[in-house]
Amino acid sequence: MGQGTYREHYFHSSDGLLLYARSYGPPPSPSAETPIICLPGLTRNSRDFHQFARFLSTSRGLPVITLDYRGRGNSERDTDKSRYTVAVETGDVITACTYFNVEKAIFIGTSRGGLILHQLIDRAPSLIAAVVLNDIGPVIEIGGLLAIRDYLNSSAAPASWAKASAYLKTLHGGDFPILSDRDWSDMAKAIYRDDDGVPVADFDPAIALPLRGLTPETPLPDLWKSFDALNQVPLIVVRGEHSRLLSETTVREMRRRHNAMTAFIAPGQGHAPLLHLDGPRDAITAFLNDLARSR
Repeated sequence: MGQGTYREHYFHSSDGLLLYARSYGPPPSPSAETPIICLPGLTRNSRDFHQFARFLSTSRGLPVITLDYRGRGNSERDTDKSRYTVAVETGDVITACTYFNVEKAIFIGTSRGGLILHQLIDRAPSLIAAVVLNDIGPVIEIGGLLAIRDYLNSSAAPASWAKASAYLKTLHGGDFPILSDRDWSDMAKAIYRDDDGVPVADFDPAIALPLRGLTPETPLPDLWKSFDALNQVPLIVVRGEHSRLLSETTVREMRRRHNAMTAFIAPGQGHAPLLHLDGPRDAITAFLNDLARSR
C-alpha cells in the first residue's frame, strides 16, 4: 500500500506498453460500491487526484482508481509518438477496466480525460454509470488551447523544488486566486518528478508537440453527437470560474441538451479546478449522494 493510502498497479496495454495506476479504498468487486475511475488532463497524471481519491475512499468507503496514461507519470513512454491520441488512450482506459475487473464505473474526466469519455460513451457505453466532466465539454475554446500550447511548449522550468511552487503561482495565479501556498506546493508535486533533486515535468515532451501547430484559425472537432449520447447517464459538469477552455455558453447548451445535468462553478479557479477543494468537492459529493439514493 503506497504511502499508506493506495496500492500501485502495473499492467500492459493492448499493444504491450506498461501502464500504471493507483487504487484507493476497497478493491473493486461485484459486491463493492460502484468504483470511481479518475482520468487526468493532457500531460497530467494520477497524482492530480491523490487528495480527492483519498477523501472519497476514506470518507465514503468507495473504490477509487486513478490512471497514468501512456507517456505520463509512471507509465512507460511510447516509442511510437503517433499513439499519443485520445483514441488510443480510450482503448487504454478500457484495458484498465478489464485489468481491475470493472464492469461499470463512475468516471471523473479532467480536460483530456473528459474528451476520452466522449469517445468511451461511443465505444463502451456499458462501462459508464455516471460522469463528472471537469472543465471540459463538447466545445473547446481555441483561446484556452493556445494558452496550454504556449505553457507546455515553453522551455522555462523551475530551477529547484524550492522555487517550483512560486513558479507555478507566477504562471497560473491569475486564474487560481483561491489557492493557498500549500495548494501550489501540492500542484508542484503532482506535475513534476524528481530528477537528481531538480523538478522535471512528468510526461513525454512529444505529447505537447502537436499543439505547436495550433493557430486561432485551427478548426476543432464538434463533439456534440458524443455528448448527446451521455444523455443516458447522470452527469455533473464542473467549470472553473476563470476557465478559458470551457465557456459559459457551452455549459448552458450542455444543460439544455442533457435532461438532468448538474453544473457547478468552482470559485477562484481556472482550468482545471482542483476537485478536493471546498466547492467542487461538495458538489461532487452531493452528486454521488443523489446517485446512491436513486439506486
